[in-house]
Amino acid sequence: MGKYGNEVRELLTYVGGKENIQAVSHCMTRMRFVLIDPKKADEKAIEEIACVKGTFTQAGQFQVIIGNDVSVFYNEFTAYAGIEGVSKDAVKAAAKTNQNPLQKIMGALGEIFAPLIPALICGGLILGFRNVIGGIYFFDGHTKTLADISQFWAGLYDFLWLIGEAVFHMLPVGIVWSITKKMGTTQILGIILGLTLVSPQLLNGFSVADTPAADIPVWDFGFAKVQMIGYQGQVIAAMMAGFILVYLEKFFKKHCPEVISMIVVPFCSLVPAVVLAHTVVGPIGWRIGDAIANVVYGGLMSPFGWLFAGLFGLLYAPIVMTGLHHMTNAIDTQLINTYDYTILWPMIALSNISQGSSVLAMTLLQKKNERAQQINVPACISCYLGVTEPALFGVNMKYGFPLVCGMIGSAIAAMISVGFGVQALSIGVGGLPGILSIKSDFYLPFLAAMAVAIVVPFLLTLMVGSRKLSAKEKGLETAEDAAPAQPEKAESGVNGESQPENPAAQEEKSDDAAESASGELKAFLNGKVIPLDDVPDDVFSQHVMGDGLAIEPEDNVVVAPADATVTVVMEDSRHACGLALPNGMELLIHVGIDTVDMNGDGFELFVKEGDQVRAGQPLIRFDREKIAAANHPCTTVFVVTEEGEAGDIQYHTGMECQAGKTVVVTYQ
Repeated sequence: MGKYGNEVRELLTYVGGKENIQAVSHCMTRMRFVLIDPKKADEKAIEEIACVKGTFTQAGQFQVIIGNDVSVFYNEFTAYAGIEGVSKDAVKAAAKTNQNPLQKIMGALGEIFAPLIPALICGGLILGFRNVIGGIYFFDGHTKTLADISQFWAGLYDFLWLIGEAVFHMLPVGIVWSITKKMGTTQILGIILGLTLVSPQLLNGFSVADTPAADIPVWDFGFAKVQMIGYQGQVIAAMMAGFILVYLEKFFKKHCPEVISMIVVPFCSLVPAVVLAHTVVGPIGWRIGDAIANVVYGGLMSPFGWLFAGLFGLLYAPIVMTGLHHMTNAIDTQLINTYDYTILWPMIALSNISQGSSVLAMTLLQKKNERAQQINVPACISCYLGVTEPALFGVNMKYGFPLVCGMIGSAIAAMISVGFGVQALSIGVGGLPGILSIKSDFYLPFLAAMAVAIVVPFLLTLMVGSRKLSAKEKGLETAEDAAPAQPEKAESGVNGESQPENPAAQEEKSDDAAESASGELKAFLNGKVIPLDDVPDDVFSQHVMGDGLAIEPEDNVVVAPADATVTVVMEDSRHACGLALPNGMELLIHVGIDTVDMNGDGFELFVKEGDQVRAGQPLIRFDREKIAAANHPCTTVFVVTEEGEAGDIQYHTGMECQAGKTVVVTYQ
């Protein structure tokens, strides 16, 4: 058998055998399985296989991280197992068969809201700053705000609303755009439909409740009257209108002759969609949204609200792992639209903190486990900042007990929050910064809930982990491992005694070695250099493949960062390549996130495996517009998968760089 004979046999056994594999493929670093029964996969045993760097499940695919050598491993695996690999599209399609209808709906909902999250976070921060400036009575005996005593702050308070209004009042525009983008229809038509829902000609949706029915303006068609009501901040109505537009456009594209489609399809799609949005689906969506908000609000404000809160706080982290948590964005937005605040979002922020505190305890417990710390530290930071997936999938779910300890702390903190009626004015800012979204009257009770969310999971995880974690998991060495290595013998003299090397020669040799070993790697793209932790992919951001950095590109040609040998390329997808330097350092350059799904469309590969390349030589050309159209980030990742003889590797980030000129990595 080949290079990975034993590992291939082990993996086939631990995934449940050939009969449990529905489909298998690979990308630049990972084996991608669709398993008939995912429960048969022994994740713990798989992660113990020598060449495996980790596992995770995403969108119905069980993924095993191998590294740069994954193509060799894949070929040996399929040959040994006697199964035929399939395309990435086939794997993706097969993965969807593992999802029930609810998972498919939640997956679609997540894909719709994912592009909106940066705007929601930004808007939440803006409203948080406005809350500090104009909502907290710091001055004159707690009677005046910062905006009341300073014209500058008053002006800033008013100016910031320009952004806040654009994010939250005009949210339907973003929702309908995102739906058309996901469904592959004309995005500008989605934007126009969204704009008709928030037109200034209409009565602002936030003012409807305070306006007498007789004063609501109408369109009078003689035989019928339609209320001129805007849908500012409405989520359900905007989503329903967006899907109406999508299916109308697909219908007319299918049945309209190509020669007149440019005229007929946009007109026959947009006009009926706008009419239906304001006459049918808009009012229905409004009532559905209000009903959902009223049920949630009623449950939280009832005499049993504390029980509802405890249950929500307990289950929110597992809900995140199923993808169902995306629905809370819609509910939260609807609550703010209906009541001008939400009591749901504070509990979400507290759940983020609780899971982060569990990881913080794991960081302490595994302080001597270097491999674990590469995942623990960035996962803890991201969790405290409101992004829980790295912590949940990379740490807490892996060991089990940290997840449960975090859930317990979250439940207690949620009961405190709801018990004191803590209100948030906006959503999007989670974790520790979540306090910026909290109404100033509730700062103290929210701080108390935050303290519980930090302390309880931390202590519980610490106590349970000290008993449950093995010495290996903690990174503790055995007595044999800890024994100091015996020093090598120096050259023997004439009498057999060790003789020291000539000091001058030793110093000269040391200097020569240092000079020959030191080096630098240049930027492989023009753009902004960012830390690996900021890459929107858990495998890279958690440093599973190794340390590195990434570039947000401003051009479209990847060049070699140094003289090297091309060790691996993805000839079908053409989105990544591996390099080896003379000192044994191995590099991976990966263009975009999940761009393997594009099957090479928009990519051009200039090199092949075994080529010798010079620093600055083009490796890959890519089409940024096609990547964006496929709904993938263009972030290009650089990872040192093997350090070789290099030491003291330093990664330089936070700067603009020029390909082939700016030094981004130095080493000895």
